[in-house]
Amino acid sequence: MVRIKERYLLVNIVYPPDPAKAAKSNLPDSVLHHQPTIEKLTPGALIKGIRAEVASLYGDYGSGALATCSVKYLSLATSTFILKCPRAHYQMLWSTLTFMDHVPVKDGRPCIFRVVRVSGTIRKAEEEAIRQAKKLILAAKEDTGSKSSLSSLREKDEIILDINDASSDEEMDDADG
Repeated sequence: MVRIKERYLLVNIVYPPDPAKAAKSNLPDSVLHHQPTIEKLTPGALIKGIRAEVASLYGDYGSGALATCSVKYLSLATSTFILKCPRAHYQMLWSTLTFMDHVPVKDGRPCIFRVVRVSGTIRKAEEEAIRQAKKLILAAKEDTGSKSSLSSLREKDEIILDINDASSDEEMDDADG
C-alpha cells in the first residue's frame, strides 16, 4: 500500500492599509497590515473561492488536480489558514493564491494571500503559525513602545523650542529699544 503524499500551505491574509485611515490612526504598520478577517469568511467559503479561482486559471485540469484540496485550519483573529493539497500540485495552489486579490465572500475586502510556509506535515505548519503570531505580537508591542517614546521626545523638543523662542524674543526687544 502506498502512502498519499500531501503538502500543507500556511497562508497569511495581509490587508493593504487604507491611506485615509492609516494617516489618522496611531497603530503600528505591522498591526495595520495584519488585521482580523471578517466573520463571514468560513472554511467552506474560502475553499469555494479558491476552487473558483483554480477553475478560472487552470480550467478542468486544475479543478481535477486540486479536487481534494481542503482547509484544515482557519483563524479569523490572526488572518491565517492552513490548506491541504496533493504534493504534485501545491505550486498550482500557490500560484492561484497569488492571483487572488480579495477575500472570497460577498463584499470582501481587497487583500494579499501570502504563503508563509509549505510543509509536509501539519504539525510543522501549526508550529510556524504559532511562531508568526508571537512575532507579530512582539513587533506590535515594540512599535507601540517606540512610537510612545518618540512622541514624548517630540513633546520635550517642542517645550525646549518654546523656551528658546521666548528667550530670543526678549533679546530682540532689548536690542530694539
